[in-house]
Amino acid sequence: MAEGVLARHHVMDMGSGDRVIVLAHGFGCDQRMWRHVAPALAADHRVILFDHVGSGRSDASSWRPERYASLADYGRDVIEILDALKCGPVVFVGHSVSSSIGMLAAIARPELFERLVMLCPNPCFVNDPPAYEGGFEREDIMDLLDLMDRNMSDWANFFAPVAMKNEDQPALRSELAQSLCAGDPVIVRHFAQLVFWADVRDRLPLLRVPSLILQGGDDSIAPLSVGDYMHAHLPQSTLVRMAASGHCPHMSHPSETVQLIRAYLDTTV
Repeated sequence: MAEGVLARHHVMDMGSGDRVIVLAHGFGCDQRMWRHVAPALAADHRVILFDHVGSGRSDASSWRPERYASLADYGRDVIEILDALKCGPVVFVGHSVSSSIGMLAAIARPELFERLVMLCPNPCFVNDPPAYEGGFEREDIMDLLDLMDRNMSDWANFFAPVAMKNEDQPALRSELAQSLCAGDPVIVRHFAQLVFWADVRDRLPLLRVPSLILQGGDDSIAPLSVGDYMHAHLPQSTLVRMAASGHCPHMSHPSETVQLIRAYLDTTV
């Protein structure tokens, strides 16, 4: 059973140490996006990487729409991975939507989690005035999903520069665009629906695991207002605004990402 779970998510285990750090990729990505962060953390920690079902080298044949009907279902996968590894409590580092996925898993099974690190999180992408600015109007989300339906490649080539920013690193923009449309289009489209329409704001006060919110500057996917909102509603949270720009600082600014994660963990030994 445990071996099946680990194979399903192509779980990779590297490094060693008393602390276990789990790195979870965001929508349209896979564990390879952590390649500049994982080795640095693995120098003195055990680091676990995995792919969400339908991403990277996961077993896409195990995907069923009814099995993955909400972000909480992806959180259940995280719990199954940790149970299979028998390695909790862990430091869970989630990029973008995986911040919400990790939070839902930690609410369900708090004993498995020591700390959460939320890299560019957004609990709700849709603006809800006057109290909340998520970054998108409902019409924006509908247009994005419609573009996906019409031409996945066009959507990826439009969305990747918006998310990545960092015009001086065109290779990263190309990598993200390729990754966004690399998976099974049915699974990618289904996951996009969950991600962009998700609203887990009501779950924020339920988290009892200490958390670090790392917010990139000039992030069109998770604007500064989102970080302020989450910090105000997440108990035991710390908010740090990064010098890095864009929505993928672990790719564009891995050294700063590692430094800030280490600084946070050093204060919570």
